[in-house]
Amino acid sequence: MKVMVPLANGFEEIEALTIVDVLRRAGIQVETIGIVGSVIESSHGVRVMVDKRVNEIVPDQYDAIILPGGSPGYKNLARSNKLMEILKDFNDKKKLIGAICASPSILAKQGLLNDKKATIYPGNEKLLAYPRDNPVVVDGNIITSQGPGTAMDFALKIVEILLDRDTVQRLRRELVA
Repeated sequence: MKVMVPLANGFEEIEALTIVDVLRRAGIQVETIGIVGSVIESSHGVRVMVDKRVNEIVPDQYDAIILPGGSPGYKNLARSNKLMEILKDFNDKKKLIGAICASPSILAKQGLLNDKKATIYPGNEKLLAYPRDNPVVVDGNIITSQGPGTAMDFALKIVEILLDRDTVQRLRRELVA
């Protein structure tokens, strides 16, 4: 099991790092992927060295892709043609695609949410075809969440989908979540 978490300048660190941390605690191999460069700066000035750059990866080696939000991070992710190709390919292959905060808008613009229920950062619901007010929404191969405060539940739901509920229960105990 291998998951990629693409990072662009302006990403939301709570969302990105919670996802990476929780999935790794579950035993899932996670790689952070830099869209531009090897050191990416978050929306709050936290610098992260990524595992790989987008031009170094082989997308078929990954089982899932999870997009963190953050502004202008989500806009910077959306500017990557390579990332947009990966998203379309993953969707065609029904691989898991996750997006949190404003990043579900990227999926919507790519047409990946046309017939899907999804959630997004509050105030952006008009960008979705079938918006929901839930903190985490799963519809088919797509999972979405609202923002930094929902990152833990989002990450645990990803673990449940990729692995099982027993692992989630163990993580909840360990994380006091």
